[in-house]
Amino acid sequence: MSSPRLFPIALLSLFHCLISAMAGNFYQDIDILFGDWRSQILQGGELVTLSLDKASGSGFRSKNEYLFGRFDMRMKLIPGDSAGTVTTFYLSSQGPTHDEIDFEFLGNSSGDPFIVHTNIILQGKGGKEQEFFLWFDPTKDFHLYSIVWNPKNIIILVDEVPIRVYNNWGIKGVRYPTDQPMRMYSTIWSAEDWATQGGRVKTDWSKAPFTASYMGYNANACVWPSSSSHCPSNSTSPTPGTAWQNQKLGVKGRNMLRWAQKKYMVYNYCTDFRRYPRGVPRECRKSRFM
Repeated sequence: MSSPRLFPIALLSLFHCLISAMAGNFYQDIDILFGDWRSQILQGGELVTLSLDKASGSGFRSKNEYLFGRFDMRMKLIPGDSAGTVTTFYLSSQGPTHDEIDFEFLGNSSGDPFIVHTNIILQGKGGKEQEFFLWFDPTKDFHLYSIVWNPKNIIILVDEVPIRVYNNWGIKGVRYPTDQPMRMYSTIWSAEDWATQGGRVKTDWSKAPFTASYMGYNANACVWPSSSSHCPSNSTSPTPGTAWQNQKLGVKGRNMLRWAQKKYMVYNYCTDFRRYPRGVPRECRKSRFM
């Protein structure tokens, strides 16, 4: 379990790791995990496509592990009828008590809105889901999806609009990811038993292969481990003038968050009183916006 007592250790680690700002080349930045020909690096390393058919999905991960940072990916999702598929961009450590910060894009029948499923998994325990409709068609063009992770908070953004914040309140018994380095992962896989309308709409495999595209991966983050350099406190994230190490939402960011959650949130574990009849988790009581 993460504990407030670990915060000084994590903060010290932040300044003893190597900052890495990559807007680079997929050949240099990632390893293909699975999928054989279904995972392809194209255009001289500027583009990756991941495909899914009935035999297998596909995926890749970053070569480096990181302890805190800002992570950006431009993605174009599966066009047409993608029911039953899940396309992801997320951070994760390893093992049964791993930490994880998720973007999962749930496939749909043609014409239906796309749902982005977010989750925070801490010490192997999830259950902190929030889901949103996207306010654009994510299959027509590339859009920017970002995760800011620092010792104070996690901010999840879509096209620079914050849709979710998870704070490190320092509350006893409320976990926060402070001490497990994570890699970036991107995958596509089949989940037709739950992904589209709770599994009521199954995958039409005659439409396979289903293909999503990735570009513009940027990790402005602290590589773990490193003894050769330090992670400077004044380094900036890809957003000009913003230091991700201390990044929190200001007035404008909070207004954007309220807009996104009011208009596009379709599920919030913090308001699921059927799930928590005896009271929602403690972190939910601290703030309206999680």
